[in-house]
Amino acid sequence: MQKVFSYIKYLIRSTNQHGIHSPFVYDLTTKCFYKKPDSFNKKALKAHRFSILSNKSKIEITDFGAGSKVFKSDLRAIYKIAKYAGITSNRALLLSCITAYFQPKTVLEFGTSLGIGTAALHIGNPNAQITTLEGCKNTAEIAQKQFDEFSFKNIEVITGEFTKTLSTLKFENSLDMVYFDGNHQKEATLKYFHHCLQFIHNESFFIFDDIHWSKEMESAWLAIKKHPKVKVTIDTFQWGIVFFRKEQEKEHFIIRV
Repeated sequence: MQKVFSYIKYLIRSTNQHGIHSPFVYDLTTKCFYKKPDSFNKKALKAHRFSILSNKSKIEITDFGAGSKVFKSDLRAIYKIAKYAGITSNRALLLSCITAYFQPKTVLEFGTSLGIGTAALHIGNPNAQITTLEGCKNTAEIAQKQFDEFSFKNIEVITGEFTKTLSTLKFENSLDMVYFDGNHQKEATLKYFHHCLQFIHNESFFIFDDIHWSKEMESAWLAIKKHPKVKVTIDTFQWGIVFFRKEQEKEHFIIRV
């Protein structure tokens, strides 16, 4: 019920491009969010997803996050993980469009899972160097096999609990993009957010998945919006997108996507 009420509030408060007065956000909305997706990218994403949905084998899941609202058992069929718990086709396509629009060179992803979101990041910009973190060894192995099968290059999968693996990462260059989709708990989300702040530059942006997943995540999103380094945020209900552009006035948008 919490998520239903949050969605009703979102629908009441959200707007489209006609209610946006920021040129930066207006261009992002009209030239990315509402633009017709590239047909090649759409076909590539569809082929990758179909390959995973065709996998009927089962794997044991190790979950260090908030757990699943869908599955009761840790033994799960791969195709069911993709179908019921993975990123949807529409969101994967939008993620690919966002990556294509901004062309980030260095990307960090929290939560590889089966690699569908990672594939969207890669397809959007094949030249991006993607570092993706996954807590579960078995899902990480499936994702890596998929990347090899589709010849997705420049993707490094790091397996282990985020609190342990994150501290070992040393980025020579700043991070252009961070996609948070690995732990839907307030304390962990804010911890990862603050850690990644040390790698940002003026054009960096973060995407937080499931910001309305729980009251806890909504509280985390509110704290992120208030951070002094955060200048522009966009709430699409499913995602919270954060920008650090110093030339922008601090402003928050709720946009129907």
